Amino acid sequence: MQKFSGFVSIIGAPNAGKSTLLNAVLGEKLSIVTSKPQTTRNRITGIYSKDNIQIIFTDTPGILEPKYMLQQFMKKEIESGVKDSDIILLITDAGKYDRAKLSELYSAYEKQFNDCKVFCILNKIDSIRKEEILMIIGDIAENFRFDEIIPVSALKNFNTDELLKTIIKYLPQHEFYFESGYITSQPEKFFVSEIIRRNILKLYSDEIPFSVYVDIEEFKEREKGKDYISASVITERETQKSILIGEAGSKIKLLGERSRKNIEEFLGREVFLDLFVKVKKDWKNDEEFLKRNFSKLGNAAN
Repeated sequence: MQKFSGFVSIIGAPNAGKSTLLNAVLGEKLSIVTSKPQTTRNRITGIYSKDNIQIIFTDTPGILEPKYMLQQFMKKEIESGVKDSDIILLITDAGKYDRAKLSELYSAYEKQFNDCKVFCILNKIDSIRKEEILMIIGDIAENFRFDEIIPVSALKNFNTDELLKTIIKYLPQHEFYFESGYITSQPEKFFVSEIIRRNILKLYSDEIPFSVYVDIEEFKEREKGKDYISASVITERETQKSILIGEAGSKIKLLGERSRKNIEEFLGREVFLDLFVKVKKDWKNDEEFLKRNFSKLGNAAN
């Protein structure tokens, strides 16, 4: 049987629903999903395999103009994803549709689209009336050169099956890039760090979630007993460290308990989680720190 396999990048503005879409299509919670924008920092790869079809999805950070070095690295993640793709899914929020903003997003990466197919995914259609959906689709068709325009609700998992069928129609004939059982190409420690960061996003407010980096310093699998994980939550200031720890260690204890439970659910085995909080001033602008840690997680660093 002939096999069809290809790379599909998901790009768009922050909080447009890119991570929700990836999770919905795969049926797996690989990407962080919260109401806070800019929660995805790295390219996250999810692999869909069925019968003679394999689709390698890449969820990228939200498109923005970089204000500091971390965001420059995030922009490189998007560019790397676009460059390697057969199909681009440019996601826009139906409830906040703005032709000028969509044009800005399209123009930012148009030169890198090359010969790949570009779909406009009109997400969050559950938030508006059917008449509005049809008007927006008409406006996009009239003003842009997308190969496909597909309305979906990633949150409600509506029309994602149609999206899959359309992607499959454009896949090149190619042997599978990964074995059928694979759901991602990233190491377990990447997802462990993402689970801890997701809980930080849920437990802490203000600037704290956006001022931290989670470093998995040690990950030991044991034949007997629990696996051992040592993780450091790195922040920029001593005041942030105090907030993360909480009174008498109450906050960091809660973070550890929730994260350990989620990690065990993800790995399917028991773990012992050691959590530490460290201060590294202005880490978001430290090029060597960012290069070292992005490359550790198998992402673009150059």
